[in-house]
Amino acid sequence: MSKSETITQRVESLRTWMRNHGLSAYIFPSTDPHAGEYVPDHWKTREWISGFNGSAGTAVVTLTRAALWTDSRYWLAAEEQTVGTPFEVVRCGRNVVTADELVAWIKNEAAHTGNVVLTVGIDGWCVPQSYATNLASATAAADIVLRTDLEPASALWENRPVLPLSPIEIHPLDYAGEAAQSKMERIRASVNNQGANATIITQLDEIAWTLNLRGSDVHCTPVFVAYLILLPEKAILFIDPKKVTPEVNAYLADIRVGTAPYASIADTLQQSRSFRGLRFLIDPDTTNNAIYDLVSMIGIGVEAECPVSRMKTIKNEAEIRGYRSAMLKDGVAMVKFLRWLEDEMSIGPTNEPITEISVDRKLTALRAEQSGCRDISFDTIAGYGPHAAIVHYEATPETDKRLESHGLLLLDSGAQYVDGTTDITRTIALGSLTDEERRDYTLVLKGHIRLAMAVFPDGTSGTQLDVLARYAMWQDHKNYGHGTGHGVGSYLSVHEGPHQFRMNWMPAPLHANMTVTIEPGIYIADSHGCRTENTMLIVEDGEGWLRLDPLTLCPIDTRPIVQELMTPDEVEYLNNYHVRVREVLLPLLDNEADKKWLIKATEKYGNS
Repeated sequence: MSKSETITQRVESLRTWMRNHGLSAYIFPSTDPHAGEYVPDHWKTREWISGFNGSAGTAVVTLTRAALWTDSRYWLAAEEQTVGTPFEVVRCGRNVVTADELVAWIKNEAAHTGNVVLTVGIDGWCVPQSYATNLASATAAADIVLRTDLEPASALWENRPVLPLSPIEIHPLDYAGEAAQSKMERIRASVNNQGANATIITQLDEIAWTLNLRGSDVHCTPVFVAYLILLPEKAILFIDPKKVTPEVNAYLADIRVGTAPYASIADTLQQSRSFRGLRFLIDPDTTNNAIYDLVSMIGIGVEAECPVSRMKTIKNEAEIRGYRSAMLKDGVAMVKFLRWLEDEMSIGPTNEPITEISVDRKLTALRAEQSGCRDISFDTIAGYGPHAAIVHYEATPETDKRLESHGLLLLDSGAQYVDGTTDITRTIALGSLTDEERRDYTLVLKGHIRLAMAVFPDGTSGTQLDVLARYAMWQDHKNYGHGTGHGVGSYLSVHEGPHQFRMNWMPAPLHANMTVTIEPGIYIADSHGCRTENTMLIVEDGEGWLRLDPLTLCPIDTRPIVQELMTPDEVEYLNNYHVRVREVLLPLLDNEADKKWLIKATEKYGNS
């Protein structure tokens, strides 16, 4: 049975289930009980029902239609992956479709079918409370009944993946830089300042950061499935006991953290008298609807942002040392890879062609040779030619494209080292280029450099700076739909917030010792794509002022640049960056061919 036939069969089975439960529509978000961007396979119900595997999107199935909303990063991929299925792709102008938009679509569909009594379902365990609140308001206004207590995948998903059981491990203090006891006391103080005396931490990277523990439950992200309840004098970690080694168990006891089975959190909240009357700080943007409702029944909820979110964005000295160490190793791997790729492409056609997948495998293997490398930090995006225009393209055996001696290869990749997380994008000229490819590449590079050169007041938001990355391409009537930059975790999630560089308003302030990427891009459908990305550290530039210091160390391809489009200070920045890359990485290379390549790749460009 083909993939499209399988999806069609699943939709029909779902509709039978919906009729049996009195539902007119069912909503499948991308989130899991922990509001994670990357989720364990067990909770990928939107992918299971629709076949679309992007990280962002919402699927809705009614008794007669099915639709998938996703943002510009995934428009092309979603359309390709849903061909032949009942799903129509709705292009969304933001990361998520709003509750009002979903309800309006469902209501409109009902009008066409004559169905006037509507009941809509969504899994309350897999939707944040803030979205559930909006959805409840929207459905109520449309005279639609909302149910959050029904979950069809449990009954319909054959061979559903189980939750992982890999053991967790202690993240050494040499890398963490602050003891878990200290972190918990800081969190308690923040909670108390906001009028509460307890909190439930639900996001997996926040739990891992708080307790200085790491795991392998989520693809490419060293976290583990758990909940953490922080009480005035102790804490409780809800986790499968099979994952807790004797060493970790002793460690948790030492820092006054008890354990309970992961699945017992609902019963514990309902039955434990010790929770009665507590004032729980609850973050409605990260706490799922089911947990929120349970807390509401046993105590007083104080809605506020979880303090861990911003605490972990400010890196301490040990974490910063770790980033710099990880970036050195990553830079060495990238230089080795880029030299290998250039040599392979110069050979010409062979019996073993270089493809998007083989590029991914080679770079992953070179990173694996570096000390402390545990995994990649996200699935590599290796898009050649038209595939580079698909923002989050991932090659498959069916789409794998052979690299040829012309055009651009967009390579977005990263790794998880025990001392830091990396994220880098380079667009590489494989030979002759069109004038449009060269111009777009240069506009992207100008945007990257303009933002990288910024000096700005402490507390500035990323939105206030985002235009610097877009200004040059805007003059060419070009733009991109994704954000310009995001925070990066410390051996944690490669995407970390709440601070960002983004065109739409994001008020989170920027402060010293935050990490943030700069990654503008231009994407021309069916032709090419360009993106240049470095991970940066925000550092002080005099009292009250900040600037961006590159953590990523890797040459930027100068061959596609249209020099006439570059300003003198942009060329100077590029050359200074290349001097730093060469001086730092050259002593770490043990192969003469790699050294020669690096020296050539970082030669002075232009006349600066």
